[in-house]
Amino acid sequence: MSYQRQQFGKAFLVIVVVLLLVVTGALALSGELLPAFSISAALVLLLACFSWLTVEVTSTTIELRFGLGWVKRSIPLKKVAATEIVRNKWWYGWGIRLTPHGWMWNISGMEAVELLYTDGKCFRIGTDDPAGLKQAIDARLG
Repeated sequence: MSYQRQQFGKAFLVIVVVLLLVVTGALALSGELLPAFSISAALVLLLACFSWLTVEVTSTTIELRFGLGWVKRSIPLKKVAATEIVRNKWWYGWGIRLTPHGWMWNISGMEAVELLYTDGKCFRIGTDDPAGLKQAIDARLG
């Protein structure tokens, strides 16, 4: 049985929707319909690509997908040596980031599960269910 969880970026969603309403509304009211449409389309695409993060742990991989899945990553479990629940610093931000601890994928909050790879590198997965994610990965690592 696999573990799957979706986490929504509420702050990101609010920021982009406010931008959508304010910027495109102002452009549309001023008669700039083509720029209003273009910016609206770009912001809707941004929402579709990055509003939520899906984490799935299967018998062989950890699958990460932002939004509709155009931005994704697959991590083979054989590459993972250990896991640890960690708390990110607030300035690490959200999204796909390079931190002092290695790469991080995070949509919201500061809780994460850090993967220690067999080559010594680390990768962080932001989650609102750190205990459940760690348990799912550890169960498959044996």
